[in-house]
Amino acid sequence: MGKYFGTDGIRGKANVHPMSPDFVLKLGQAIGLHFKKTYANPRILIGKDTRRSGYMLEQALCSGICSVGVDVSFLGPLPTPGIAYLTRGMRACAGIVISASHNPYYDNGIKIFSGNGFKLPDAIEDELEEIVAKSPILEEFPVDFKIGRAKRIDDAIGQYAVFLKEQFPKHLTLEGLRIVLDCANGASYKVAPKVFSELGAELFVVGNEPNGKNINDQCGALYPEKVKNLVSLYKADIGLAFDGDADRLIVVDDEGNIVDGDQIMAISALYYKKRERLNKSTVVATVMSNMGLDIAMKKAGVKVVRTKVGDRYVVDEMRRNGYNLGGEQSGHLIYSDSSTTGDGILAALHLLEAICEQGRPISELRKCMEVLPQVLKNVPVKEKLPLEKMPLVQAKISECEKALGTKGRVLFRYSGTENLARVMLEGEDSGEIETLANSICHALKKSFSQEDPHD
Repeated sequence: MGKYFGTDGIRGKANVHPMSPDFVLKLGQAIGLHFKKTYANPRILIGKDTRRSGYMLEQALCSGICSVGVDVSFLGPLPTPGIAYLTRGMRACAGIVISASHNPYYDNGIKIFSGNGFKLPDAIEDELEEIVAKSPILEEFPVDFKIGRAKRIDDAIGQYAVFLKEQFPKHLTLEGLRIVLDCANGASYKVAPKVFSELGAELFVVGNEPNGKNINDQCGALYPEKVKNLVSLYKADIGLAFDGDADRLIVVDDEGNIVDGDQIMAISALYYKKRERLNKSTVVATVMSNMGLDIAMKKAGVKVVRTKVGDRYVVDEMRRNGYNLGGEQSGHLIYSDSSTTGDGILAALHLLEAICEQGRPISELRKCMEVLPQVLKNVPVKEKLPLEKMPLVQAKISECEKALGTKGRVLFRYSGTENLARVMLEGEDSGEIETLANSICHALKKSFSQEDPHD
């Protein structure tokens, strides 16, 4: 990971370095210069979610890119996977997403797709950081007609909606299905209702009135309780909740149970396996995925390959080995036969295909996987110290691992986008793992306090 780029691009508080107009302008120049090396007539797409700061940052990015002689096309508010799709479809050299995903509205971020629709590799992100560090970036900038031009693409939502609908089998329909849709007041607020209604579903839509500051605010994939209540109220067949940039999906079944990314993967894997569509009988998950997924897949003769946390690492593993299904517990789901990145709307369509084709409700399908008790704690930290520099935490983790034995596990990691330590435990007894997790968190807080960590 570089100085600015984390596991999912650059992220921070809007109008504060590095998410400030001056830095973003220089980043735009660096992006433009990089792609000018390999494209004769480079053009870069810029899309965003619904945050107030998106207007400010897209103008700064555009100014930087155009100043080095590269053209820009604005897509407006559009889901992250939609920007990846249009980058490929419109033969652009890159697509830039201005979004902080599930973070609050006052944060923002930048992630970049190359012309093939995949996120930039670490090596190119490192190169961009090196260019940004130069002062000035160029001794002489293009002038006259060599300055880049900017224009707006008016039908981006329509193009993406057509692509999505084409992924749903022609012989199936959503007619007769009652669906609660929560768009998190984010990037999917127009395209998601359009897609599901045009496929025939009866919709009950919330989170589709963005005002620049209500994105992810007690709604969407991070707060599925809202959808849960509405599924009950409207006697819906399913509830679908997306996050701010709509690259993740969390589901509520017809009985009011929350269905996470692991369970959606399990349902899709079994459906694909029966139809001989699951490449190499393998799904790709991260170290955060529940052990219940491994157990369910083993019974079905499906292998689970695990990666580091981050959908980019899941995608990398899938590309290297030819797998076509993977994802994260958090709801990033990659169906690589259809897309190059996590796509919440697309994942919902694949799940609805399995429901409609098999004629079984989601409440029944989700039982293919038993979720083991799991607890996740987030602890704010001043800096991301390696474990070997925190002997008290190391000792406590070892102690917890011995207590759980082979019937559970402990995972300690730092967030790739925030100053947070994440402590995750799984086991058979929810009370036990809660106590053990709290003991690790206490050791962590003590290590960062002024107290002697050996007290």
